[in-house]
Amino acid sequence: MLSQFARLDSSSLLFLSDLGIGKTSYARSLAWKPKRNGRAGLAVLARSTATSYRQDRLKKLSELAEDVIRTAINTGPRGVIRVAQGFEAVVSVGTEWLLEQTRNLSTVNNSRRDLQIGLPGPVQLRKLFERMGATYIKLGQFIASTPTLFPRDYVDEFQNCLDKTPGVPYSEIRAVIQEELGHPLDEIYEYIDPQPIASASIAQVHAARLKGSLKEVVIKVLKPAVEDILTADLNFLYIAASIMEFLNPQLSRASFVSIVGDIRDSMLDEVDFRKEAINIEAFNNYLEVMALRSQATAPQVYRHCSTQRVLTMERLYGVPLTDLKSIRSLVASPEATLISALNVWFGSLVACDTFHADVHAGNLLVLQDGRVGFIDFGIVGRISSATWVAIETFLSSISCGQYNAMAAALVQMGAADTEVNIGNFAKDLEKIFSAFQDLDSEILVTAAGRARGTTIAATLSVDERQLNALLLDVINVSETYGIRFPREFGILMKQLLYFDRYTRLLAPNLKVLEDDRIAIRHYHKNGHGNNGRGGPIF
Repeated sequence: MLSQFARLDSSSLLFLSDLGIGKTSYARSLAWKPKRNGRAGLAVLARSTATSYRQDRLKKLSELAEDVIRTAINTGPRGVIRVAQGFEAVVSVGTEWLLEQTRNLSTVNNSRRDLQIGLPGPVQLRKLFERMGATYIKLGQFIASTPTLFPRDYVDEFQNCLDKTPGVPYSEIRAVIQEELGHPLDEIYEYIDPQPIASASIAQVHAARLKGSLKEVVIKVLKPAVEDILTADLNFLYIAASIMEFLNPQLSRASFVSIVGDIRDSMLDEVDFRKEAINIEAFNNYLEVMALRSQATAPQVYRHCSTQRVLTMERLYGVPLTDLKSIRSLVASPEATLISALNVWFGSLVACDTFHADVHAGNLLVLQDGRVGFIDFGIVGRISSATWVAIETFLSSISCGQYNAMAAALVQMGAADTEVNIGNFAKDLEKIFSAFQDLDSEILVTAAGRARGTTIAATLSVDERQLNALLLDVINVSETYGIRFPREFGILMKQLLYFDRYTRLLAPNLKVLEDDRIAIRHYHKNGHGNNGRGGPIF
């Protein structure tokens, strides 16, 4: 039979190969045929399969062409401009890299004739992304926060992808607010500070005071033209991914286009402040329903002066969760404050459709009344019931040091191509987590004074790299066993590791997963979002 397979014409053989059909498996599939008809039957079926494959490829080509045309129309002239800007950025970064390579070569001893120039790597790609602006900076941050999808070298390098850009002149920001709200600004605001509190790649934030009520607020404003640039860039990336997947069908097995599509949807959500407003209001509703308002809060959204490109919110005054000295001046027990933050955030995992997916120190404040303030809901995560069950087991196994249970939970959560040796997997995980316990917990706080004691910034010393190193180690060792995790696992684990570091500072003797004051083990994800609540496990 295999010899008959070998006699097929090269065209049929190529199409069968593209379909992933090998000689042995294909021959076995035809084993039922009578021997005298074997050669003819194989040839006929091969030609039929090849014809079907050609038809399918033509159909996909037609769909791709329609998608390209539709996306080009949606992008408009901005696409041509961005291509030109992209070419300029590539030339600029490429020139810098070549000059650097030339300098390196000139310092090498002439006797080393075997030295060759390597290909550009993660550093050059990060610089290119920063040069390209908002879209690619956000994409770089996505890479940095998604080690389940990207190589370790790139995840590490993109931790340095800076999302701090020069502020847009106030006159332009004022014009955006005026256009969006449709009323003279002095009818809405008593005062707007022309100096921005913060300026990132897509938005700029200004302090203000509302007319009449004199409530102090912050106004988050989408920078001019950012939405057009994002749309053009993301459409280009989506089309490029679609073309690559068409040219190399193997990429479809990794859901390449779907991943790019998810990135596009996620990033476009960030520039629609109406969605962030919904996230904030959902979180505040959760606090009300669960009677947690005395422990935590989130900014009130002022809908009458909020739109797709402008978000006006209550201004919260406080200090970051890493500023231990200031926290001690506000509350009697930093440990109790941390427990409140943990309970509120853990509760949102099971009671809400989405959870706050960026709980770094700047987004968790201890307010002057002692409550925990959650701010910046531009990035949220969603977790399925199935993943939650596995994560719950995973967390319990960490607290008990049960690495076999941890390994089994990770296997349950991920998708494994082959059977996993749980015992060996558990031993490798134990090595990783044992090393993590010895990490340095030193905290560096950088504060800038403002009215009413607002602290502008606080950072954990090399915290980002340590957290990502642990997560990457878990993911990498899992991949050696053929396990791949859903993106939501990486996002959730990153937040849990943040809380681990806060615990080391504020309550070093607290055992989060064993303490009865922390409710993580008392609820389960029921899959009903805001319409249902977690119920007792025991």
